[in-house]
Amino acid sequence: MPAVDKLLLEEALQDSPQTRSLLSVFEEDAGTLTDYTNQLLQAMQRVYGAQNEMCLATQQLSKQLLGYEKQNFALGKGDEEVISTLHYFSKVVDELNVLHTELAKQLADTMVLPIIQFREKDLTEVSTLKDLFGLASNEHDLSMAKYSRLPKKKENEKVKTEVGKEVAAARRKQHLSSLQYYCALNALQYRKRMAMMEPMIGFAHGQINFFKKGAEMFSKRMDSFLSSVADMVQSIQVELEAEAEKMRVSQQELLSVDESVYTPDSDVAEPQINRNLIQKAGYLNLRNKTGLVTTTWERLYFFTQGGNLMCQPRGAVAGGLIQDLDNCSVMAVDCEDRRYCFQITTPNGKSGIILQAESRKENEEWICAINNISRQIYLTDNPEAVAIKLNQTALQAVTPITSFGKKQESPCPSQNLKNSEIENENEKIVPKATASIPEAEELIAPGTPIQFDIVLPATEFLDQNRGSRRTNPFGETEDESFPEAEDSLLQQMFIVRFLGSMAVKTDSTTEVIYEAMRQVLAARAIHNIFRMTESHLMVTSQSLRLIDPQTQVSRANFELTSVTQFAAHQENKRLVGFVIRVPESTGEESLSTYIFESNSEGEKICYAINLGKEIIEVQKAH
Repeated sequence: MPAVDKLLLEEALQDSPQTRSLLSVFEEDAGTLTDYTNQLLQAMQRVYGAQNEMCLATQQLSKQLLGYEKQNFALGKGDEEVISTLHYFSKVVDELNVLHTELAKQLADTMVLPIIQFREKDLTEVSTLKDLFGLASNEHDLSMAKYSRLPKKKENEKVKTEVGKEVAAARRKQHLSSLQYYCALNALQYRKRMAMMEPMIGFAHGQINFFKKGAEMFSKRMDSFLSSVADMVQSIQVELEAEAEKMRVSQQELLSVDESVYTPDSDVAEPQINRNLIQKAGYLNLRNKTGLVTTTWERLYFFTQGGNLMCQPRGAVAGGLIQDLDNCSVMAVDCEDRRYCFQITTPNGKSGIILQAESRKENEEWICAINNISRQIYLTDNPEAVAIKLNQTALQAVTPITSFGKKQESPCPSQNLKNSEIENENEKIVPKATASIPEAEELIAPGTPIQFDIVLPATEFLDQNRGSRRTNPFGETEDESFPEAEDSLLQQMFIVRFLGSMAVKTDSTTEVIYEAMRQVLAARAIHNIFRMTESHLMVTSQSLRLIDPQTQVSRANFELTSVTQFAAHQENKRLVGFVIRVPESTGEESLSTYIFESNSEGEKICYAINLGKEIIEVQKAH
């Protein structure tokens, strides 16, 4: 017998949309089989109950047997032998139609009873298991919704534990009901074939036994045929028993897994996170705005396909495009007091979608996978190797610090510049790069700390040494107005996000900016730092200002004459950086590089800085 289609029990716990779609095909097949079985039973009952209308009843039965081929079963693969057998039986019924007179008891025991047992036992079992599976799925969805709404407050640990147990119990219940339902649907494919043929075997035997003339006419050519059909049914029975045993063993193995499989976020302390993923799939909660201030969260199945993020609701045949991930940025966010939320931002800086994972491991793996895809690693010949290599490179990057205290404790990088020759800042507008590219150690000292905060503690001392107005140590000015900007010949505003800053050893080449970009981005990747502070960068003919877009408070101010180098990244056009020469309280000078990501091309910022320097030179010449 040809193999039959089966539902994989291993996919019952995942409960993916693909499995649900395949399940709907099996359910459609079971519904079609139920309808056909009822019709076939009605035809057999007519043969049993209408002795005076035997000819009409057998004629209707013959038509029903031919109708099996026209049912268009969704899982009709391998039914060719059943169809051919039913066709032959239809011919026999037509020939015996004028000869047979029904014997009620014989037909009741050998023809009507098997099909009734099939309907009442097998089809009813499938219908009952379907209802139980639906109730378990609804219960699991409600428990997951309740779990997703858990706040991040530590005082609710008891509630979190109870809800986690409730989710585990609901997930186990759904898993058990789905396994039983899948097994019943798989077994139905075998029982369907037997149920279609066994009643006809009994009918044929009854006709031959009770009608001598019919036996004389058909017994010789029917014996071998009925024997082959019986052998075929027996072989299907053997296959069913073997498959049932196999499914029973598989079900026991799948149910013997650890409870952590059912419990979300089971390993909160130290989850095993794979940061080299270039594709990812699983359920996430999608945030949808339903009004000006109201939102809803919908649990959907998401997966990546190339450079696209796809979404597939339950029951859908295929997924739809949600977001193009090329050159996108992703970061963890706080949203509506929910845990494990992250946001995908488009390349033009617009806020994209907000998603919620069910565990810390899933949250960080989704962020890493989207981050890898945004770099277009999937277009390389061996994307897995490239992702591993990038993470290994990131491991060699410096260890970042994000606190003010740690940066003050770090050794002053200006000590490496005691023997360096400093050119006159007023005579230098755009520094020229050296002919040869220096080594990374010549540009930035190994172990130099990276600061990811926009707070600049050195600003206070910088203002004191310049004799200008004192700046608040938290990076905010006391006056929100900028009178010097009103008198400036140049005023250009850019939207930027601060990536990081670090001390450098030289400002003689733009390669120091590229090396700082590499180390800052590598450190952000390896330490999973995705938060960035957005500011407005105002370029005037006197200074560079970082302004808070919400409060319009100045976060930092750099004299344009202190900018000694500036450059945009050669490949990622939105990355820009500049080197600042900062006087220290000891009388020496230190060099620091600041790296930003701009909404526009970095070359535009470089052009504005260069224009400001040219204005300074013209003003000095007059």
